[in-house]
Amino acid sequence: MKSGLKVTPLEAWIALKTGSTGSTLTREQVERYQLSRLNDSIARARTLSPFYRRHLAGMARAAVARLEDLAGCPLTTPADITAHAMQMICGSQSEISRVVTLDTSGTTGEPKRVYFSAADQELTVDFFRCGMSTLVGTGDKTMILLPGERPGSVGDLLRQGLLRLGGVPVAHGLVKNLPAAVEAMCREQVTCLVGVPVQVLAMARYWEKWQGSKRAPRCALLSTDYVSAAIVSELRRIWQCEVFEHYGMTEMGLGGGLECQAHQGYHLRENDLYFEVIDPVSARPLPDGEYGEVVFTTLTRQGMPLIRYRTGDISRFIPEPCPCGSSLRRLARVQNRLNSRVVLGEHQAITMAELDEVLLALPAVADFTAEVVYDRPAKLTVQVEILSGDITHSEQVILNSLRLIPGVHMAERAGLLAIGARIAHYFPHYSGKRSIRIMEGVRSAT
Repeated sequence: MKSGLKVTPLEAWIALKTGSTGSTLTREQVERYQLSRLNDSIARARTLSPFYRRHLAGMARAAVARLEDLAGCPLTTPADITAHAMQMICGSQSEISRVVTLDTSGTTGEPKRVYFSAADQELTVDFFRCGMSTLVGTGDKTMILLPGERPGSVGDLLRQGLLRLGGVPVAHGLVKNLPAAVEAMCREQVTCLVGVPVQVLAMARYWEKWQGSKRAPRCALLSTDYVSAAIVSELRRIWQCEVFEHYGMTEMGLGGGLECQAHQGYHLRENDLYFEVIDPVSARPLPDGEYGEVVFTTLTRQGMPLIRYRTGDISRFIPEPCPCGSSLRRLARVQNRLNSRVVLGEHQAITMAELDEVLLALPAVADFTAEVVYDRPAKLTVQVEILSGDITHSEQVILNSLRLIPGVHMAERAGLLAIGARIAHYFPHYSGKRSIRIMEGVRSAT
């Protein structure tokens, strides 16, 4: 362990949850616990869920002997949730205390609905309590820039976790008025911010321009969407704060993993979730260190268990030990999502993550949208949003930045792509995970 680094607090928390004994948590203890919980979860789903009764019909009823044997179990997909969510529920609907509706990008436009029992949400509150102790302690103020108006929403669960930690939550919600959000941050003299990456970046850039003489937060936790290195770098530069990244999604129960002070990958919530990384085409599990699609299985979920659920996230397990000394598995920063890769030519493609890295690195840029129209040639247009009153960049600067992306550069040179840029004033908005909008052109549609 490197001098000065503390072992992630998730280590002791998971040791307690798994009933592990001894001075240190071992992989053998974690995996023995996971195997037992895995078999319990599969048995419960088969008994109580009409969907899983059918879905697992071809799987042997004997207990899974090794964690690796789970690879023989069929995968569950977002489309399954869209079509069969009610049949995934285990037990009575009266036990469900929270339903989260998620928009989808499928052709039907039907939303996904994820169901949680009170016990499921209690597990999330406890994870948040433990995880936030990485960043803050008793008396520290944390500004929550996530939806929290409804009981059981992510902001509300985080608020509960902070209260149990002895912290002081400052509930704000998503940023809808940038000056007001920054003024509230300064007025409350918050220690920590928890929010959407691009919204926190916009706050930092506004603070730098108009509020720079006031106190800055000591740390920030970024969640809900891809976290670009450009955003992390800018937050560190502007606020001199420590930036942590959280990995999770609603289907996981909101919490999946969290960075420690080493900032070298997400330590995973292994008491409640079992993770795999698979080849997205063949679905075979990949060795540690190889990039593939992240798949997870819930181990303690009561309301709506998910078995081998495909996230669409591309990442890898980090095989090397963490500098903090923890034995928990780590997932590398998510590179991109399967459905975020837009093909521009035979060997060229682009992802939202690549756009983030080149556009959000530009001074004064707070956010952007991107659209690809499939035509001959295809057309990539970005609308870059800057803070009001700032005209730092020209459209040519933006176009030159786009050409730093190999896929864009090669596709443009091959005559397969035309690029365009617009500049607009920033207006805070949030519509879930950001993605490239894809449209069919007139000529390609005929």
